[in-house]
Amino acid sequence: MTINRTFSVHVFFSLLTIAMMFNIHDLAAEESPADARAERFVAEFQRTVKPLEVEACRRSYAAQVTGTDEDFRIKEEAERKLDRKLADPQSFAALKAIRKQGVKDPLLARQIEVLYLLYLPKQLDPELLDRITAKENALQKAFNTYRARVGGKELTENDVRNVLRDSNDPAERKTVWEASKAVGPRVEADFLELVRLRNAAARKLGYPDFFALKLATGEQNPEAVFKVFDELDAATKAMYREVKAETDAALADRFGCRPKELRPWHYSDPFVQQAQIRLSDAAQQFYRQADILKICRAFYQGIGLPIDDVLQRSDLYEKPGKNPHAFCEDVDRAGDVRILVNIVPGREWLATTLHELGHAAYDKYIDPEIPFAIHTAAHPLTTEGIALMVERVADHPGWLTAVGLTVPDREQFQAEAARVRRHQLLFFSRWSQVMLRFEKELYADPDQDLNKLWWDLVEKYQEVPRPEGRNAPDYLSKIHFICNPVYYHNYLLGDLFASQVHHAVAREVYGGADPATVIYADNAAVGRFLRERVFAPGRRLSWNELTRFATGEELNAKAYAEDLQAK
Repeated sequence: MTINRTFSVHVFFSLLTIAMMFNIHDLAAEESPADARAERFVAEFQRTVKPLEVEACRRSYAAQVTGTDEDFRIKEEAERKLDRKLADPQSFAALKAIRKQGVKDPLLARQIEVLYLLYLPKQLDPELLDRITAKENALQKAFNTYRARVGGKELTENDVRNVLRDSNDPAERKTVWEASKAVGPRVEADFLELVRLRNAAARKLGYPDFFALKLATGEQNPEAVFKVFDELDAATKAMYREVKAETDAALADRFGCRPKELRPWHYSDPFVQQAQIRLSDAAQQFYRQADILKICRAFYQGIGLPIDDVLQRSDLYEKPGKNPHAFCEDVDRAGDVRILVNIVPGREWLATTLHELGHAAYDKYIDPEIPFAIHTAAHPLTTEGIALMVERVADHPGWLTAVGLTVPDREQFQAEAARVRRHQLLFFSRWSQVMLRFEKELYADPDQDLNKLWWDLVEKYQEVPRPEGRNAPDYLSKIHFICNPVYYHNYLLGDLFASQVHHAVAREVYGGADPATVIYADNAAVGRFLRERVFAPGRRLSWNELTRFATGEELNAKAYAEDLQAK
């Protein structure tokens, strides 16, 4: 990012932040005593805490790749050192005093606010912090190294999904589905202990439970979050029932049963969180022949956001002990951005790799002049939104053609792909309702019958019937409860952000084109828009301020609703 190009952006951010966050009208006001103290505090943070945070990120990534006891031991020790530093009561007392006194400089004030939210959850007894860290790492390792076993054969996560996607044998599907859930009973006791530890920590900090603490430190209001989810529930229910009925009719025909006899293992993924219809066999084969890394490199290069260096640092394929899922890690907030994926040929990993590289592009192209404390995405929902927005192009025939692939029967593919996209938005929306509401109730009362609660919510929002007589912690086969607690709602809010930004790109980069026709490929103006309007500010702006800056209005569901209606 050049100085000339970013000069006006820096000026705009400064004025916007002042006007929207602090309501300061005298730009020439003298520095307050708190400003000087804030400068010293930030400098000391960067000198003493930054190296510990970078080391913890580096060690975490290594442990996710290898899954070894030694790497997890080193990861846990690095995290413990960071926790101890953030838990220092004298530092937090100084930080609170600065925050209370008020900092006039907008950039400094934002750093102090973000650091306050970082330090707050660590103001606990070192023993409690250590117990939480140890328990999280033990559970994470158990997840990473667990593999479903069927008939003496070990199955990877990809193997499980392949069976649920392709097998026409209900007995085989049920056996594999149950094996994929078998990690739950193994970790249940330790997980519930972790939940109680997290709640104990939250209460010591003045919050009713961990759920409330996480939303507060994420700058989110619980009432506002649930208001959005309630509105989305009402808006999607009828549309979901329409596509669910269509899906169930097709599955019942496929498996020779009645729709009411369908059970979770009849669906194409373990949680029924994805579109259950799929493209034709010819289209599926087309995806399996695609060179995923070549396509991703060409796409990001074409929109002016090259990510070759990210891929060079990343771990891309399956191996024993490795985390079987996918994530992005910004190790040092200074260019060392990596992804972890487990690529196998096919549409799923093309979409997933595009998604994780969307996170990586966001991290990589934050303005390098943004200070370390706020050199991150504005919020999880904004980085998830960009990743989801980019991921959506994987089903567009115009985009596939633009990246060098020959799409069979393009008109039919277009119709199929639009239908799949709509189904995906609806299925994921209903699944996200389950995750948010389950975690809220989990932390409110971890002693209740959680197995029943889980299936009650699945039946209410996804309308997938529970298996008769089953009483197992099936929810605990979802790793997010361990590694990313009280996070999942940001995926659905990210979908809203994705649609809103996509419509802004259609309006401002493509001259008001129909958003359904906009595919990004080979247009560097798309990258410029994203760098300047979304990535560059980092966390200098809050997530809603960034949404206004990028799209002209606060986060809302209008664009998302339009995308749902598109058929």
